[in-house]
Amino acid sequence: MEYEINKGTLAILPNEVADSLVYEDDERFLIHQTPFQIMEESCKYFGSTYEGRKDSAKAILGAEYKVPVIVEDTDNLIVFPTTSPRSEDCIWISLKRVKAFEKIDLTNTRVIFDNNTEIIVPVSYRTLENQISRASRLDFLMRKRKSNL
Repeated sequence: MEYEINKGTLAILPNEVADSLVYEDDERFLIHQTPFQIMEESCKYFGSTYEGRKDSAKAILGAEYKVPVIVEDTDNLIVFPTTSPRSEDCIWISLKRVKAFEKIDLTNTRVIFDNNTEIIVPVSYRTLENQISRASRLDFLMRKRKSNL
């Protein structure tokens, strides 16, 4: 089964059993693609390449690494990585679905989604806060550009 990121997607986590564990609304799917492959295929599905989307986000934000990506631009469907995107440990999180996040300890943070699903990501609170801020800035700048059309 291939998977395309959509409005229901909460997060895509690496998984030993099936490459990825996808949280979507109130369901979970084991997918035989890595999180990065899902990102690449989802970008293609919506008419671009991952590299093109990444380069655009870099140019808009002036950032160089761990940039969020607009997978689908009609609804500003933005996901962001928790680590280097090509890392085996990288988790991709959908910006619009994050309701809150809480520090657990120095290296773990709880993410609470808008449907009250929770996951624990192995990154510091500060790292996650920076990633959410960067993704939110991308969302804001893209909405601003679209409103000027």
